[in-house]
Amino acid sequence: MNGPLKLLLVDDETGILETLQILLKREGYAVVAACSGREAIEVLPDVRPDIVLSDIRMPGATGLEVLAAARELDPEISVILMTAQASLQSAVRAVNEGAYYYLQKPFQNDELLAILRRAAEARELKAENKALRKEIHRRDRTRADRPIGRARSFSSVLDLAETVAPTDSTILISGESGTGKEVVARWVHRLSERADGPFLSVNCGALPESLLESELFGHVKGAFTGAVKDKAGLLVAANGGTLFLDEIGETTPSTQVKLLRALQEREVIPVGSTKAVPVDVRILAATNRELEEEIRRGHFRSDLYYRLNVIALHLPPLRERRDDISLLVEHFLEGYGEGDGPHPIGEEAMAVLREYDWPGNVRELENALERAAVVARGEEIEVGHLPSRISEPPAPQLVSDGLPPNPSMEVIERAYIQWVLAAEGGNKTRAAEVLGIDPSTLYRKLNRYGIEV
Repeated sequence: MNGPLKLLLVDDETGILETLQILLKREGYAVVAACSGREAIEVLPDVRPDIVLSDIRMPGATGLEVLAAARELDPEISVILMTAQASLQSAVRAVNEGAYYYLQKPFQNDELLAILRRAAEARELKAENKALRKEIHRRDRTRADRPIGRARSFSSVLDLAETVAPTDSTILISGESGTGKEVVARWVHRLSERADGPFLSVNCGALPESLLESELFGHVKGAFTGAVKDKAGLLVAANGGTLFLDEIGETTPSTQVKLLRALQEREVIPVGSTKAVPVDVRILAATNRELEEEIRRGHFRSDLYYRLNVIALHLPPLRERRDDISLLVEHFLEGYGEGDGPHPIGEEAMAVLREYDWPGNVRELENALERAAVVARGEEIEVGHLPSRISEPPAPQLVSDGLPPNPSMEVIERAYIQWVLAAEGGNKTRAAEVLGIDPSTLYRKLNRYGIEV
């Protein structure tokens, strides 16, 4: 253990209290003395001792009450009870209620010190076993839930995520739409110290500003039309857990200011209220935008960016990890197969999947395989079962035609949206799925870029 063991000594007899205090300090214990059971119960939360050595018969609060308070605070605290009027009945009761040992006065100093050493060793052993079980559980979760992929560019990101997951550091996950940012966020949460707490997510690009602020920070009754009762926001609802902010780059400057304050102060003020509510939540954020470019354009606050970007994870697009396509295909088709094995896929169809550039990344691959499995009706998936945009991709001129030299990200995004819309025959719902965004986000982008379908 690190540092001396903390021992709370409790006895209403001043002479015994002082004698034991001198003895135990000499043995290297960090001793806090209390001259009554009530005083001991009051100081327990502040002292948080490793061991409690308490008399049983005391006015106000007995040693059994001290035992109950210590066990409620921390079941791992070793409590040793002392009494000059021992009886078999009281000893059995003390042990049944969780006492480590029942010691009869008067006792020899060597006897007491031997019991304390055994109590310390037992506590240390419990702590080691608890840490070992936790590490085994964490490794089991790592093996079972690790996102699929062996490409070096992807594995290196996962290795870093695994390293920082047990901390409370804020993480900013970047990458194109459909690369699996939320999958990685959920995996980080499962490996974290908050794994037993909630994991909540919100798509910041799918909600208008007023509704997003209400979702994040909550509101009080009467704050706006329709606010018929108080509502806790996601930052409060995720207490003890993780909140995932997807498409953080779509937030307005007003929301960014309030979010920055919540991160700095660890408290939120619900819409329509003046009272701050403390929060204990880890923030994971994701974006498919180049936030540094958004900062230069004045669309995103630099102070919020640096607050979010404590740990940066950038997920590579699927076209840069083609060796993982077969692994992902096998994984997705297991869910669509009938009987014992995964749904079969032909070699030619697999070759087409490996050659396609996957602008919608893993999400587009999953959607394409689900469609193919339905169309194939249990038979082997062939090229003809794949969506036409994959089996018969349009000429690449559709993407680059009319683009100026060194185009900006906005120009590229506009051209890409037009290309996907053309490939999907103008179907906005399907285009949004391929782009990996909500239909509402697509509509805003269409208005922003003046694209007519």
